[in-house]
Amino acid sequence: MLISPAYAQAAGGGGGGGIEAFLPLILIFVIFYFLLIRPQQKKMKEHKAMLEAVRRGDKVVTGGGIMGTVTKVGEGDEVVVEIAEGIKVKVRKSTLASVEVKPEPQSDSGKKADKGDAANDEGAAKKKPGGLRGLLGGGKKDG
Repeated sequence: MLISPAYAQAAGGGGGGGIEAFLPLILIFVIFYFLLIRPQQKKMKEHKAMLEAVRRGDKVVTGGGIMGTVTKVGEGDEVVVEIAEGIKVKVRKSTLASVEVKPEPQSDSGKKADKGDAANDEGAAKKKPGGLRGLLGGGKKDG
């Protein structure tokens, strides 16, 4: 025979114990946790807080895309939403996709009068007309 049979040599230091074999899997899980799992948990927590803060007068959008105003917050997981004048629908809080909170009224108590406020009050009497007439430059002529 011209060619002698070649025998495979025994693997030298390979095999790796337990932790070296699982290191790539652990690394992938850590990446998934920070990129997918953690942001989703945070989003769910914010949504739950938003649903618990729903109150009368808030404008809401349901998961189906129906927009309306909350007229009554029932006990449990129930909300009455007015979607048109005189048309009220009971929906579950869990189906609300977004809530636009109505702004809190500001009280004038404790508010200090500024010099700018007096100037604004005087300017309010000389204000240009609003609406379409204001846009077109119409209004009362002084002269």
